[in-house]
Amino acid sequence: MKSYREQLSEFTREAALWEPLEGTRVRCFACGHRCPVLDGFPGVCKVRENRGGKLYAPHGYVHALACDPIEKKPFFHVCPGGTALSFGMLGCDLHCAYCQNWLSSQALRDPGAEAGWQPYTATEIVDAALRRHAACVVSTYNEPLITAEWAVEIFRLAKPRGLLTGFVSNGNATPEVLAYLRPHLDLFKVDLKSFDDRRYHELGGRLAPILDSIGRIHAMGFWLEVVTLVVPGFNDTPDELRAIARFLAGISPDIPWHVTAFHPDYRMTEQERTPASSLRRAAELGVEAGLRYVYAGNLPGRLEEWENTYCPACRALLVERRGFRVLRNRLAPGGRCPRCASTIPGVWEPPRPV
Repeated sequence: MKSYREQLSEFTREAALWEPLEGTRVRCFACGHRCPVLDGFPGVCKVRENRGGKLYAPHGYVHALACDPIEKKPFFHVCPGGTALSFGMLGCDLHCAYCQNWLSSQALRDPGAEAGWQPYTATEIVDAALRRHAACVVSTYNEPLITAEWAVEIFRLAKPRGLLTGFVSNGNATPEVLAYLRPHLDLFKVDLKSFDDRRYHELGGRLAPILDSIGRIHAMGFWLEVVTLVVPGFNDTPDELRAIARFLAGISPDIPWHVTAFHPDYRMTEQERTPASSLRRAAELGVEAGLRYVYAGNLPGRLEEWENTYCPACRALLVERRGFRVLRNRLAPGGRCPRCASTIPGVWEPPRPV
């Protein structure tokens, strides 16, 4: 019987995001690790593998496929109340102890996380999105950068059909992968997990590539929203949260920043949950730093004012939410405030089919 890794390796194709090195070694640049990979071995992500001096990447399957509210991604400035056809694969380039999708993200790293998959074509995924009247197709659940080639194959079909395309990512990108994605990708949600490089090392990464990528993603014109999962004892000090907010505001005060609540999971089951007071303080720090759109999530109804979108000019309530549900959308056409006519940044309507 074939091993789990051998079965999964059948769902691969030669990758685009790599270069040859000496002999049969290659360098992958799908993520910020920029792994030099020996023949017969995978990179840090465990799913991009060197075979005979060529790099192969996942293709032609999904671990999960579901329609979710766009607000769940979370994108709060994209088609409020719409749905996203979300697809996910296996593997990740980080190994966060609190990962809430660990069964898929750690499936090739942790024997206890083995997960299944189903063959799918790009056409089948796009057709599923259209049947369900989704506004966008989003690569999520695991780290999408490490399966960027497969996502692009799907997005090439999705965009002409009038669908937005999105990534829900840890942001550990490279300039090469962002340039590869840009013609096909509209929306980018980045998890900024900490502002301390030592903490990123605990997660299996580095802070610098994430900060560089956030600036680059915004400069390249992707629609960007940033999330920080506030974990007690890990990244919840006022100084660290203030530093994150100031960094984002320095790029653009119009970047939506979501501060969300941690719940015990994976290898952090003894850790306390994030109290509402911590999220409220984080949100207030975001506003103090100059961010115009700050949201507190994962505690529906307990932080009501921080779930909504307000006009920064006149404070009119524009989009009222409870959790992932949109209760009222008062935005005027073009994403304008109905009271003062200020334009609110976002992607408020899906594109028309070509």
